[in-house]
Amino acid sequence: AYAHRSDVFKALELGAFDFIAKPARGTPEELEGLRVELLDKVRAALHVRPGQRHVSPGARALAVAGELPLVVAIGASTGGPPAVQRVLEGLAAEPTPCVLVSQHMPAQFTRAFADRLDRIGPFTVTEASEGDVVQPGHVYIAPGGRHLVLVDRGTRLELHTPPPTPLDKYAPSVDRLFTSVAQVLGARALAVVLTGMGADGAQGAREVQRAGGEVWAESEETAVVYGMPGEAVATGAVKRVLRLGEIGPALASLARRRR
Repeated sequence: AYAHRSDVFKALELGAFDFIAKPARGTPEELEGLRVELLDKVRAALHVRPGQRHVSPGARALAVAGELPLVVAIGASTGGPPAVQRVLEGLAAEPTPCVLVSQHMPAQFTRAFADRLDRIGPFTVTEASEGDVVQPGHVYIAPGGRHLVLVDRGTRLELHTPPPTPLDKYAPSVDRLFTSVAQVLGARALAVVLTGMGADGAQGAREVQRAGGEVWAESEETAVVYGMPGEAVATGAVKRVLRLGEIGPALASLARRRR
C-alpha cells in the first residue's frame, strides 16, 4: 500500500521476491493491469532457484572525494532493489562515481527506494529530477512513470526526465537510459544489466557497444530472473558477465584506474 512504502523495501531487503502496488481506486482497468502484472511475476517466480534472493549485509560509510572519473548506468527490474543495493555496497570502497539507475518500479515507490539507499551507504541517493547536474558520489534513481536520460550541456552533464510515449513499454526504460549514456559518453559509457524480466536494456546495450563503451551483465548464477541479463548477453554486446557480488568491487577497481 502507498501508505507503507518503506515496508516494501524492508521486505525486499529481507528476501521478498517482488511486490505489486495496491490499485489506487480499484477500477476494472486497474484490476486488469494488476491481474496481468501478478501473473507475469508469478511466472517469473517459477524460475527462481533457492538462494538467489539477495539479502544485503549493510554498507560501509566512507567519505566522498575527488572528481567524476566514472558514470555507471544500471538497469534492473524484478529482484532489482536488493541487487542495486548490493552493487552500491560493493562500490562503497570507491564512492566517487556517479550512478544512474533505471529500476522498473511504480511511480509512488521510487522516492522511497532512493531514501532507503541514501541511509545505508556513502553515496548521496536521490530520485532524479529534471535538470539535476550530475555529480560525483551521487546516485540518481529514475522516477517511476518517467524516463531517465543523460544530456550534455557543454560545461556539465544534466539529467532529463521525460514522460513516456505511447510506444514505450517501460517507464522508466533501461534502453532509453543506456542509449543516452552511449550518445553522451561514447567510449567512456558503462552500462550494467541486473536481474529482471523481459528484454529491456538489450537494445541499449547494442548502442553502448556501438559507441565503444562497455556493457556488463549479472550472471545467471546469481540473477533472481535472468531475462534482462540473458537478453543483453544474447546480443553479443556484453563484455563481462559477473556474479552480483563481483560487480560492485569490479566497478570500484575500474573507477580507481580511470581516476
